[in-house]
Amino acid sequence: MSVNNEHKDRLFKMIFGRPEHREWTLSLYNAVNGTDYDDPSEIRFNTMEDTLYMGMKNDVSFVMDMWLNLYGHQSTYNPNMPLRCLIYLGRLWSKELVEGGNVRIYGNRLVEIPVPKFVVFYNGTTAEPDEMELKLSTSFPEDKRDQADIELKVRMININHGHSREIAEKCRPLYEYSWFIDKIREYNTEGDLEKATDRALTEMPEDFGIKKYLIANKEEVRMGLLTEYDEQKLMDFFKEEGREEGREEGREEGREEERRNIISDMLRRGKTPQAIAEFCDYPLELIEEVKKSILVSD
Repeated sequence: MSVNNEHKDRLFKMIFGRPEHREWTLSLYNAVNGTDYDDPSEIRFNTMEDTLYMGMKNDVSFVMDMWLNLYGHQSTYNPNMPLRCLIYLGRLWSKELVEGGNVRIYGNRLVEIPVPKFVVFYNGTTAEPDEMELKLSTSFPEDKRDQADIELKVRMININHGHSREIAEKCRPLYEYSWFIDKIREYNTEGDLEKATDRALTEMPEDFGIKKYLIANKEEVRMGLLTEYDEQKLMDFFKEEGREEGREEGREEGREEERRNIISDMLRRGKTPQAIAEFCDYPLELIEEVKKSILVSD
């Protein structure tokens, strides 16, 4: 089955970043900010679909009551999130304000823009506090941080099941999402992610609001989780001791090898070359080459 090129999101974005789920996005916004807005139509999505905000397609950007909210999901702690957010924000402002021609930033009138707020929802397996604040200034040399003319803060919220209970209680879809991911991890002991996903879906309580959507889009959900899982293996590969200090050509060889391993794994799971190419943005020629090598070896 080929996955539509316009629907290559990871699960978090499927639930909280699509216009048809505005009510779920609003619930998350209210829980995070302690507000009680009740009109989902006030949300205006402006996510840049052609830009990788988090390194994977997990970004959600929307305006609500003159607040520009940039939400992202991470399954790995990343201290560089403030820098990534800054780069994304610059591109977003350039696209909306300059390229769109909606405002004249070189005129003598002050341009009013929505206030940016950055939140990262973390559900990795490494123990992290319920909340922590990441700052751009941490990337500056320590003896020069106080002299910097810019700062950017990112609020990181641990959404693993059982964490950040107050927020989870206020946002039912977030609670259900966290429960689902927790069950998949519990059932994925044998490394069969698809079976673990199916079992978690079967056991999901009937009163979970996201269940109907997940079942109706089961193949897309599986692909999103599988790709995120495989990309996580790639990230872990480069975290091994000594990898980060290796020479660039060695790093590129490692990337290529791991990319081939990911493709091989997905092919053996029954995914078609076209589906892998569309979902992972890998060259179809490379996937076909890996497929031929598998046929030869088998």
